[in-house]
Amino acid sequence: MSQHTPNELTAIFRRDHDLLTRLKREDAHYTRLADEYHEVNREVHRIEAETEAASDERTEALKRQRLALLDEITAILTAARASA
Repeated sequence: MSQHTPNELTAIFRRDHDLLTRLKREDAHYTRLADEYHEVNREVHRIEAETEAASDERTEALKRQRLALLDEITAILTAARASA
């Protein structure tokens, strides 16, 4: 399996690296969401790379969960940018 996992937060929000670091350090809710996103994203990647088996339903549920987490993280980043 490749070392690169697509859809990592640092790749999605490339211009917000400092903000991501600050939120991870200062915002427990963001940290929990980011950690959960990371775990779900890695699981989706393992399934897509065919190193882990999963039903289509499970894969789609994980993708929906990843998208919901990303939406919430995006809202937190947007609010943090506005207050900066």
